[in-house]
Amino acid sequence: MLLGKLNGAYVIISLFLLLIGCKKEKETITEKKDLNHKLQERYQEYLALGINALDKIANTKDIDSAKILYKEARKQFKYAEPILAYIDAENYKFLNQPNITKVEEDDFTDIKIKKPSGFQVLEETIFADEPELNEIHFHSVKTKNRLVFTKNNADLSFLKDHHILWIIRDALMRVSLTGVTGFDSPVLENSLAEGQWVYRSVQDIISMHKERFSNSNLLTQWNNHFEKTVANLTGEFNSFDRYSFMKNHTFTGLLLFNKTVDDWNVSFPFNRSIKNDVTSLYSDKTFNLSYFSGEKFDSLNVRKIALGKQLFHDKDLSNGKAMSCATCHNPKKQYTDGLKIGKKVSRNTPTLLYASLQKGFFYDNRSGSLEGQIISVVENENEFHSNLKHVEEVVNQNKEYVVQFDSLYRQGANELNIRNAIATFIRSLTPFNSKVDKNLNGIESTLTESEINGFNLFHGKAKCATCHFPPSYNGTVPILYKESEMELIGIPKFNDTINAIVDTDLGAYEVYKTEERKYFFKTSTIRNVDMTGPYMHNGVYNTLEEVVDFYNRGGGAGIGINLEAQTLPPDALKLSKNEVNDLVLFMKALSDPIE
Repeated sequence: MLLGKLNGAYVIISLFLLLIGCKKEKETITEKKDLNHKLQERYQEYLALGINALDKIANTKDIDSAKILYKEARKQFKYAEPILAYIDAENYKFLNQPNITKVEEDDFTDIKIKKPSGFQVLEETIFADEPELNEIHFHSVKTKNRLVFTKNNADLSFLKDHHILWIIRDALMRVSLTGVTGFDSPVLENSLAEGQWVYRSVQDIISMHKERFSNSNLLTQWNNHFEKTVANLTGEFNSFDRYSFMKNHTFTGLLLFNKTVDDWNVSFPFNRSIKNDVTSLYSDKTFNLSYFSGEKFDSLNVRKIALGKQLFHDKDLSNGKAMSCATCHNPKKQYTDGLKIGKKVSRNTPTLLYASLQKGFFYDNRSGSLEGQIISVVENENEFHSNLKHVEEVVNQNKEYVVQFDSLYRQGANELNIRNAIATFIRSLTPFNSKVDKNLNGIESTLTESEINGFNLFHGKAKCATCHFPPSYNGTVPILYKESEMELIGIPKFNDTINAIVDTDLGAYEVYKTEERKYFFKTSTIRNVDMTGPYMHNGVYNTLEEVVDFYNRGGGAGIGINLEAQTLPPDALKLSKNEVNDLVLFMKALSDPIE
């Protein structure tokens, strides 16, 4: 009898607790919906203000008024940017694209040529030496219409805590990796003020979520961080200390982000291009290599790396056992061959260090993966002059290989797994162990004043980082890392500044014969550049000083090579001898050779 009453009591208590739990869960869901609605209202308010300013530009005939209105529209766009870039990446990309014709090539029957528009185009049009009202009106209307579409279709109801945290972190990284470099403010160079607006917008997002903080001191740390960072983002564009900003502000933001993840008790469903728990952007633990490969893995398999290394050095895979991958990509020469042009190919051999952090391969981007790149090497009559079937047969005749593949891969030593093993080895060649990396990470304090000045020049006045994006310093665009850019910079056939002529290699044009792709080449990494010369796709320059001189003059345009589609700004950089020297010293400090 007593036992029955106790059981009944337990049931009643359990039901009571269940009801309380359900009620709290419903309250939490309701609160989250209300918060998302509030965030959406704020976001749409920014867009509405931007739309209003653009509408006024479209109806003014006064250039000075258009300039003032543009700055207001741009300000509201930057306030909206943290949310816009996350929830609507394609529209953000359109609105913030550079003033360069976009070519999309899926195959010979599907080639799209798209003329640019958006804020960067509008900036260059309004602030041109001789602005044309018709062009200003055209791009202001086109930009406004895209913002109207974006505003009307905004829906933030799906956002959960991990989305909010990604929005916050993305914004902080974007300011550092592309914002303060001038990447998206090519004429006004208003990047520091724009960084302030982004940080204030992020501060507002965090303020809206202040009830989520269990540790009130952490919220105080965030607010202190915002105040210090906004105060730091002042002064003149060329003199801004980007090295200090990266080390003392961006990395601090990443640290606070990780503390907030713990405080909010958030778990992420997956890693994106940059791992969720990083506290540095210059580390071998920064990037999610799986994201770049299309293959799911948490970390590289050490045994697969070792197997891939064996295959990389194996001449048996080529026709007549004439060469291996290492023949052209010699580890002793930082995975290049040190030649102007490869012995049997028509272009300079690029390093394989950091090659995994790309979405396009070969100088013309004709392959989309390391595994795909290997096919071209195998089948090229000037390289392996073989085929995948032969490679598979050779590997399966080697008992040691067979045992290793059977233990590592479900389907053993087939050609796909063979290519994957080699690619896995190449993916391991991302040490992030240079002098620059160690200093940014506080491991040592050895960078000279000249090297730090070179860092600041590279990411600022010299505009190098607007194409060679940190921290990989190749052309794969942060922070989504979905595209490896190609550029037309007007590389000469000979090292000649008086009677220069463009090199005859037509670059990416040769892939699909698209006229708009003539002379375009992929932007390669400048990590280890001190040890991987000669430089450019044709090896025309022997020293880094010669390379910097080419850019200092305005690329091809500065030496008399006039190509209408040159993507490199044609204006001279006006770097002094000391600045050129410091820039070279910084690039040399990015060396982290693998023996």
